[in-house]
Amino acid sequence: MGTPKTILIQVKPNSPTSALSESDDGSPWLARLKSPPVEGKANRELIALVAQHFHCAKSAVSIKRGIAGRLKQVEIRQG
Repeated sequence: MGTPKTILIQVKPNSPTSALSESDDGSPWLARLKSPPVEGKANRELIALVAQHFHCAKSAVSIKRGIAGRLKQVEIRQG
């Protein structure tokens, strides 16, 4: 199994569509989420979106920092 990949993601909840995009300038990734930041809904949607983007299981994605904030450190374990 390879080394986990860690990325910073800026989250924008309550967006009209869900999307994950990488920045070109080294700033955090941007995640637009349909879900509101209530009862962990946005975090669950973020994990599913990251798993889909990186073609891995949702169980391989975890939020390491920023669980209650808009800037999150996310770890992806692939392998």
